[in-house]
Parts: sequence; C-alpha cells; structure tokens
Amino acid sequence: MDEHRLGLQPILRTVWAPTGQPLVRPVHPRDERRYIYAFVNPESGESRFWLVPVLNKEAYQAVMAAFAKSVGAGEDPQVLVVQDGGGFHVPAPQGHPPGVEPLTLPLYAPELQPAERLWALTDRTVANRYFDTLHDFSQTLAQQCAWLGTQPDLLSHHTLFHWWPLLSH
Repeated sequence: MDEHRLGLQPILRTVWAPTGQPLVRPVHPRDERRYIYAFVNPESGESRFWLVPVLNKEAYQAVMAAFAKSVGAGEDPQVLVVQDGGGFHVPAPQGHPPGVEPLTLPLYAPELQPAERLWALTDRTVANRYFDTLHDFSQTLAQQCAWLGTQPDLLSHHTLFHWWPLLSH
C-alpha cells in the first residue's frame, strides 16, 4: 500500500518534437490536488485504488476500512499490508480493521515498496497535459486507476520484485 499526490501542478515528461520546431506544453499550475491510495498484491497483480481529497489519518483509516471490506479481511483471511512509515498511518482508536496486519517498512526505503512502482503507471495519462478543472483531472485519473485495476499482469510486472516472498509456494 502506498499513497501518491497528484494535481493541477503539471507533471512534465520528456517528449519528442521535430528538429527545429519549438516544443510547447500548455501549463497553468495551480495548487489543487488529489491523493491516490493504492493497494497491490505483487504476486497476483490484484489491486485496489482510492482517489481521495486529503492525506491525513482520518483518510488513512477510512481507506483501510474500505480496503479490508473490499478484500473480505477478517478472522480468515488475514491480509498483510506493507506500508511506509507515513506519520498519518495511524489506526483508528479500535485498531486496524479485523484481519488487516500492517508491516511498516524502514524509513527512507522506497525501493522496498512494491506499490511505489505504480505511480509511473497512474501518472502516464496526466503527464504533459493541461486540465481546466480539478474535476476533469480527477475523472482522467479515476479512469486510469479503473483501467489499471483490470491489468493484473501489468501490475505484477511492475511490482513483483525478484526477492518478494511468494505466498503460494
């Protein structure tokens, strides 16, 4: 599990242009944003995405509860959620949802986080683009997340590290 901040501050990527032609990218940076909470099973590529307006402990608690419900976490099955050490990763007063066991990675180790590799895929459809409104931006991003949710092989290809423990063996 990981979170990613995106918004109307443009994401610029390298693009090709004909020799001698000026490269023009319309931008109108604004400080409006959304956050993606993403969960991925590196082995199967199964994923869940939530697009939310804030990044705080209340949003974390709501997304964790929604995730637990979406995967049927409880006494059986138990779900291990690998996460970074974000200061907002605070469980609800009653603890994490039943059946969800968080595993916090060491600080400053994003290379250990499989979900960190999802952001190049989510950013792909919004990079080098101008959006009139945050709603237009959010719609495009939501469509990309929905599409990624139907691409388990692609997600597994990006998130299954050679050293990741395979649970089916």
